[in-house]
Amino acid sequence: MRRRSRGRDVHGMLALDKPTGITSNEAVQRVKRLFRARKVGHTGSLDPLATGVLPLCLGAATRFSQFLLDSDKRYFTCVRLGIATDSGDADGEVIATASVEGIDRARVDAALEAFRGEFEQVPSMYSAVKHQGQPLYKLARQGIEVEREARPVTVFENRIVDFTDDLLTLDIHCSKGTYVRTIAEDLGQALGCGAHVSELRRTQAGPYGEADLVTFEALESAHEEGRLDAMLQPVSSAVREWPCVALTTATAWYVKQGQPVQVPHAPASGWVRLAEHEAGEDRFVGVGEILEDGRVAPRRLVGNGGG
Repeated sequence: MRRRSRGRDVHGMLALDKPTGITSNEAVQRVKRLFRARKVGHTGSLDPLATGVLPLCLGAATRFSQFLLDSDKRYFTCVRLGIATDSGDADGEVIATASVEGIDRARVDAALEAFRGEFEQVPSMYSAVKHQGQPLYKLARQGIEVEREARPVTVFENRIVDFTDDLLTLDIHCSKGTYVRTIAEDLGQALGCGAHVSELRRTQAGPYGEADLVTFEALESAHEEGRLDAMLQPVSSAVREWPCVALTTATAWYVKQGQPVQVPHAPASGWVRLAEHEAGEDRFVGVGEILEDGRVAPRRLVGNGGG
């Protein structure tokens, strides 16, 4: 007999303001306990050192987590020049130090050009990238180093916010899979002084920014006041920036059967958010893709989780 999973069915998105010192998985488990939720997942881990935007999917929202995994991210980071660590961040052991004398803002900005636009990046041994099923950081903690393949990444913006003494503050807007600690390490090498990330805050992940953030303190208060579910954003918020295609009840029926449909005035191409228009309201159905013949094909449906 199959064992029933524990927890209640609760559906929605939570833009958690992850505090420093805990892993993304620990944050997930804490939220799961608070909501007594059957299913909670994150959409791309943040280092224990890092704080900020960690979108969590509850219930039916987990069906759309991949779109957030694939989304662009934005980080506000402090890079300490002159000190290199084995992990590339402040949690690691110092492995080298060097003088930063003569390194000015102009020289740093010139070096940053190599970390703007499209380039290849070798993931850190302290990243969550897997090697033969094992996260690299677990191997690194055992003193094991393996060869890693360079991966293409895109940095849309890499701007100096402040540069005082040996502390450099950057605002970085990048594609998925970009490691800020690796940018810091490689920048330190390029400048000949070494560097590591001393602080890291994610300020944007896909459609979620700092204005959406909810702290654990706010969640605890809401839990005590019996309004915890009100802290959730709708499942549809995961793709709220996508163009919306409104479906009639009849058309939505075919979509729910997995059939492509013709919808007047739909976009010519790309991914779309699907909403069933009924009784003056739009109810999120899922996401679809425009086919070459102009029809809208359902790709991921929300089911009974609501939107």
